[in-house]
Amino acid sequence: MAKLKAPLLSLGASGALGKTLVFFPWKGLDVAREYVVPANPKTAAQVTQRGYVTAAVAKIHVCQALAANALDEADISAYALLGSTHPTPRTWFNEIVKEWIDCELTSDIPVIYTDGTISTTTANAIDLIMYLNEKTASQLAAGKFYFGTSKTSLIHSMAATVVAGTSVALTAADCSAFLTAGNKYYVQFKPDAADPAENANSGIYHFVAS
Repeated sequence: MAKLKAPLLSLGASGALGKTLVFFPWKGLDVAREYVVPANPKTAAQVTQRGYVTAAVAKIHVCQALAANALDEADISAYALLGSTHPTPRTWFNEIVKEWIDCELTSDIPVIYTDGTISTTTANAIDLIMYLNEKTASQLAAGKFYFGTSKTSLIHSMAATVVAGTSVALTAADCSAFLTAGNKYYVQFKPDAADPAENANSGIYHFVAS
């Protein structure tokens, strides 16, 4: 990349010249580089990976447009919080795509969780529900909600009630053994080991126990 003064006898230039040089501004400088057509070999592995990304993005859009139990701000915040737990933080959108691809790579059923709601926060009567949007419907069969005082230390669990193809929930669950009124807690759903959707984890929600 070459730094230029008065490129093309002008005060600035941008665009390609005869498919040989490209002129563009960079960090306040006028620069030029060789015209290059990016390689796109379309190997089998690349095509497969792009297919996973395409499917994940399409499912996100479907979830956002649902007439009922759509992907909402609470879910977006939960996936963003999950994304923030990684050494290289990522957006909620990229986190969902990553979760989807990770499931594909381990032959698990990808799931996007929507309309996550904690309607009762009383420690001895927690009401919590998340709705399932699976790549292949009605595959997730069992899992648990994991609780903790830190988003990276969810050490307590309660078995979820799974309605196949519809939702995972707790109803009037007594969590008083590890929840204390007035404290903030984080919660995430994870399918059980060997479940068809084993690695399809939800975002991380939070609430204050009452």
